[in-house]
Amino acid sequence: MNRKRISILGVTGSIGQSTADVIASDPSRFEVCTLTAYQDEQGLQNAAERLGAQHTVLGKGNQAALEEAVRPETDITVAAISGIAGLAPLMTAIRHSKVVAIANKEPLVAAGPLVLREANKYSTTILPIDSEHNAIFQVFNPEQKESIKRVILTASGGPFLRWAAADIKTATPEQAIAHPNWDMGAKISVDSATMMNKALEIIEAGILFDLPPEKIDVLIHPQSVVHSMVEYADGSILSQMGASDMRTPIAYALAWPERMSTPGQRLDLTDIGSLDFEAPDHTQFPALSMAYDCLKAGPLACLTLNAANEVAVNAFLNKDISFPDIVNIVQYALDHQPDITPDTLDSVVEADHLVRRIVTTKFNLSEAFDGRQKKAV
Repeated sequence: MNRKRISILGVTGSIGQSTADVIASDPSRFEVCTLTAYQDEQGLQNAAERLGAQHTVLGKGNQAALEEAVRPETDITVAAISGIAGLAPLMTAIRHSKVVAIANKEPLVAAGPLVLREANKYSTTILPIDSEHNAIFQVFNPEQKESIKRVILTASGGPFLRWAAADIKTATPEQAIAHPNWDMGAKISVDSATMMNKALEIIEAGILFDLPPEKIDVLIHPQSVVHSMVEYADGSILSQMGASDMRTPIAYALAWPERMSTPGQRLDLTDIGSLDFEAPDHTQFPALSMAYDCLKAGPLACLTLNAANEVAVNAFLNKDISFPDIVNIVQYALDHQPDITPDTLDSVVEADHLVRRIVTTKFNLSEAFDGRQKKAV
């Protein structure tokens, strides 16, 4: 077996660490080329020693070095730099990798058409690592696309699924990041609490699988066992199931088009016992309706939703705003979008900056937070 040359962008975050676990479980499959981190120098060094990496790059204050690090030709690059900060390295990786496995939603939401155009230009395969889109990828038959009635994204419902509306209004960051099923970074956990993560996934599904909004549904599934489904015209619904462990979809992406063993948890259906599904409440979770509207409106709206949400979540984690303020800030940004067409990397970065300026100025939020410099998680 030929060893795959692999690089990981954002190795010290939760996805990067899970990727390292998968590689370490079967090192004969992989030759680790480059590992990057934002500022965790010790974590980067530990990962490099564990995986026998050839190169390492610390990205803080050194964006040029970060992008240069992904230039050597590789078989697969795992893109796990959180937020819009991951866009430029992702675009470079696409030009130098046969496969790019994308773990973060934000670059696809903010610049999906641009990313896919670049991937098509360089014949690079884009594989989703996040559990929902990885699940869809596994059961989505592109040769039968006309027979696909809809894709169904599942959502745990987050920590506030059964909370009263009055209680949600006073929710703290500590309560918001206490996800019932997944061990994730703070930003993603807050997105789960607002269901903005599912909003971003609706947009991502539309972009990755070239689907209109009306063919994308969401179901609340508290057990997080069925990660997503595809319904076909004949009534068949194909699903992908697995434990709530990111090492499973990561292993699928790293071994694709083959399969490999994983150190992740195994699903025991007898322990689960039953699976529950219910329709989401768009009144309690207005981010879902925003996503459908943005997907219909086009790339600028999708970018605006993502940028404003990043700023708002950061403000909430800093206890500068309340939990309901997050979606209110995003809605304000959508109502006051900048006059710019995000069709190049420079214009995407500029549009992202303008949206952040709009909301930080309006709501008097700290401008120290900038998604282009955000720590990789």
